[in-house]
Amino acid sequence: MLDYNGSGRNDSSEKGADMHRTIQIETTVLPGNRIEIHVPELPEGRRTTVFVQMDEARTAKRPLSEVLKNYPGGLFRSAEEVDAYLRAERDSWDR
Repeated sequence: MLDYNGSGRNDSSEKGADMHRTIQIETTVLPGNRIEIHVPELPEGRRTTVFVQMDEARTAKRPLSEVLKNYPGGLFRSAEEVDAYLRAERDSWDR
């Protein structure tokens, strides 16, 4: 169970409007697809609305060379290929 020991934030869009208390808590989904929170400052019996925003799954990091390996147009295989490409590009500027 996650305990909350901080202060929330009061949000109100106009004077005299109902005040809404916003409390943000990060937690982990427990076995059985459950989420438990414990916030002592919430009064028992009070109606609340709970929003759950799930973080996107992170993909494994791969070296840039591996990502670009299948890139259309390919990669340069050597420094000589880079030099030849740059030389051809510079020569085309003079035309």
